[in-house]
Amino acid sequence: MKKEAFDRSKHVYLNNAFEELVKDAVRFFNGTPVHVLPSPEKFTGSGVYALYYTGKNLLYKRYAELNRLSYNFPIYIGKAVPKGWRQARMSDVATTQSNELYSRLREHSRNIKVVTGLSVDEFSCRLVIFEEGGSDMIGTIEAALIRINFPLWNSVVDGFGNHTPGAGRFQQAKSDWDVIHPGRTWADKCQGVPHDAGSIKSSIKRYFKKIKG
Repeated sequence: MKKEAFDRSKHVYLNNAFEELVKDAVRFFNGTPVHVLPSPEKFTGSGVYALYYTGKNLLYKRYAELNRLSYNFPIYIGKAVPKGWRQARMSDVATTQSNELYSRLREHSRNIKVVTGLSVDEFSCRLVIFEEGGSDMIGTIEAALIRINFPLWNSVVDGFGNHTPGAGRFQQAKSDWDVIHPGRTWADKCQGVPHDAGSIKSSIKRYFKKIKG
């Protein structure tokens, strides 16, 4: 193979159609119905979701005010991918008949129920299901929604979406989310030095000063 000098322009992929596809998916997401958390009806599929807070916790009272009339300010955005997605082993059947999205929302509900300062009936959710080849868009749309909305639990307070660490991995510190919302038993096993609750709450206050609604 003939070697040639590096030219960055030969490695940049640009496609306006892709950009429009992402915008269209975001528009569709924002127009979907809002439901209670978790969904009372079991459904199949994987995709992207957002959680909205409208409760009485003073830390998040600004969200309750912003979402009073319409749900435009998510506190968290996440994704649930089909089985085998990370190893590229998924099938079209897996993208339509799996229940990862429903299970992920149920998992969030369980986490909220066991911690201090939150109640599951203070949350609502919005979701989009991606099937077959569309499941390739899940990570892209999640990233776009996070970039557009800058949700608190994605950007300032980390840890809400964490799972139980594997055996022998409890040397890590408790997440910021678990510091201000204690109650997950596995988080209490973390042995690292966590951030101070006061500094986390100060970061939340600074965050809301930047949010305009």
